[in-house]
Amino acid sequence: MLDAVVSGLQLVATLDLRLWQVVGLSLAVSVSAVALASLVGLPLGAAIAVGRFPGRQGVIVLLNALMGLPPVVVGLVIYLLLSRAGPLGAFGLLFTPRAMVLAQTVLVLPIIAALARQAVEDAWREYEEQLRSLGVDGLRAALTLLWDIRFSLLTAVLAGLGRASAEVGAVMIVGGNIDGVTRVMTTTIALETSKGDLPLALGLGIVLIAIVLVVNAAAHGVKEAAQRRSG
Repeated sequence: MLDAVVSGLQLVATLDLRLWQVVGLSLAVSVSAVALASLVGLPLGAAIAVGRFPGRQGVIVLLNALMGLPPVVVGLVIYLLLSRAGPLGAFGLLFTPRAMVLAQTVLVLPIIAALARQAVEDAWREYEEQLRSLGVDGLRAALTLLWDIRFSLLTAVLAGLGRASAEVGAVMIVGGNIDGVTRVMTTTIALETSKGDLPLALGLGIVLIAIVLVVNAAAHGVKEAAQRRSG
């Protein structure tokens, strides 16, 4: 076991091409998914926070519930949509990195939107009277608050990145875990462990843990900076 750990560390330290190709694809897929989810999720969360409409509480409950979407279920739904018999089958996206980006976007979007809604709603309670006195409400208020608490919202984005980088079920279903094409860190770790190639699996595991630690440290740093700025 110790030999496998040492070999895994050597793969990381010597910049093993196979290992870092997998890491590069993983980061490209996850970052792309989080960027797309943020473009939709941040304005959506702000709109729900500021807006007052029938069924609003139901929408909030649904959004919070979707934060716990089972990845394999999301993967199955996306697979059915992208398969040849599905409505999007003509685009030929199944078993490509774009399919994995789509699946991760669906998983991450509720997380970013729900966290953004809570942050914007807290800010809305504090600044509602001031903004209304200036004639700012509705969409303008939502956009104003998004900009004002942008540093706090980075925490939501980083939380989404952490979820995306550690996801395995959905990307394995829609990506097919094809070597050199759609094989990312989590799916490679699962495959190589089953094959008994522990050095590669451990090397990727070390990199994945490092990424998760960096993301969480960044989220904590952003939160602390935002608190100092508001204080």
